[in-house]
Amino acid sequence: MINRSIRTLARIALVATAVTTTGAQPAPDKRIAAVMDRPEFVHASWGMEFYDLGTKKTLFAVNRDRLFVPGSTTKLLTMGTAFETLGPDHRFRTRVYRTGPVRNGVLEGDLVFVGSGDPNLSGRERPDGSYAFIDVDHSYSGQPLPSDPLTVIRDMARQVAARGIRVVTGQVIVDASLFREGDREGGTRVTMSPVVINDNVIDIVVTPGVRAGEPAAVNVSPKTSYLTVFANLVTIDSGRPATLRAVEDSTDRDHRTLVMTGGVPRGAATNPRWVVPVPSRYGEIVFTEALNEAGVRAIPRLASRSLDRSRLAASYTDSLVVAERVSLPLSAEARVLLKTSQNLHASNFPLLLGSLPVARDSNKTGFDLANAWLTRAGLDLNGAVQGDGAGADAYFSPAFMTRYLEVIAGKPWAAAFKAALPILGKDGTLAAIQVNAPAAGQVHAKTGTFSSFDPLNRRSIVHGKGLAGYFTTKSGREIAFAIYVNNVAANVPDPALLAGQALGEIASIAWEVIR
Repeated sequence: MINRSIRTLARIALVATAVTTTGAQPAPDKRIAAVMDRPEFVHASWGMEFYDLGTKKTLFAVNRDRLFVPGSTTKLLTMGTAFETLGPDHRFRTRVYRTGPVRNGVLEGDLVFVGSGDPNLSGRERPDGSYAFIDVDHSYSGQPLPSDPLTVIRDMARQVAARGIRVVTGQVIVDASLFREGDREGGTRVTMSPVVINDNVIDIVVTPGVRAGEPAAVNVSPKTSYLTVFANLVTIDSGRPATLRAVEDSTDRDHRTLVMTGGVPRGAATNPRWVVPVPSRYGEIVFTEALNEAGVRAIPRLASRSLDRSRLAASYTDSLVVAERVSLPLSAEARVLLKTSQNLHASNFPLLLGSLPVARDSNKTGFDLANAWLTRAGLDLNGAVQGDGAGADAYFSPAFMTRYLEVIAGKPWAAAFKAALPILGKDGTLAAIQVNAPAAGQVHAKTGTFSSFDPLNRRSIVHGKGLAGYFTTKSGREIAFAIYVNNVAANVPDPALLAGQALGEIASIAWEVIR
């Protein structure tokens, strides 16, 4: 993490000297300048542009052509590329196939669960045709949804049972070959895979007691033999720092053990969630458990068994489907990804797009597809650098981002895209930003953060904080904007929050002053 940050700073220095600002830049309002000039930003670098989509004019800007570390505003490109390539109505189809005949309730062969890249094999789906989310996602140690995280898995197991299968003589296999499994995405460090069950984490909700000295309660969800948690946690006085310690003590990689000890302060419940190390193996175990609950006797793939995927693929025909999950439209997923800044979902998309025949057949990656459509759209890609889907390796200029948002505004799916953005002071990652500002509820924008620990000063440094999106002025002008501040080194408890509030304040001021 620290070495990567050093490389990041070096790359910023290189690209900053290589870019020259073109044309005059109208100066921002004095209230915005006052925010930028605050003492806590004395060592920071600012860049921004506010762009009128109707007149196609820059209203004011600072360093609009220079490259900045954008954090998760990168997800605007990731989601836009997915919309452009797959379409907002795209649905993921996850299927389970049998590899042999069924005689008298006995499947003479294997059950193969084929990962499709669906990011929502979980309990997110709601009866109204939307995906539920919590502003602080459980991948960021927020609280889990109250629904069963294995809702989809259990439903697919019941479908197998409904086919009359009662016994599987082979094994339960998860085919995760759609794209590479095993890398950790750069933010929450969750494991990337075409199989995403409960966002590839197991939630561990720790609830302190009412008084100091009382034991803290621990609830694990989903409950599965893949992870057993032994906890001896005590409640301590509020205001004291938590002393929670979690150590994995496993001799069986398929049945892992986590031992938690220490103290947690009185107050709200926390979720030190556990990252699933091998999502495909996790899927084999939890799907097998769900099958047995549904009355289907089955065992997961033996660890010693190697997979001949070409032989398995011979069974991937419609006549051998025994269960299928069809997701909600991609536009519903966009709300989860952008509202909560879901890192795993975003990190998977370039790999998913790279697995499409249009890319695979021509030896292209998901980034090649992104480059192609952005070039067709007439964007100057000298103002953009992207190495992942979530924002751990990216640089953008404010001018590139506003012109990109202009392109999005002209798409048939622009309304769905905008509706998926967090709203200032209302929801998603903007829920706690400028809640009492005049523009609260008016600014629709994606946040971004990229930070690391500074050992020299024992503090956090914010390499990149960003906010990019849209608002409509009181007079009806449609504005696209991008604001970035890099290298915030301030002696405050949470410099990322400090910078985030400042960016939200600038957006709110702009909404007020642009007539």
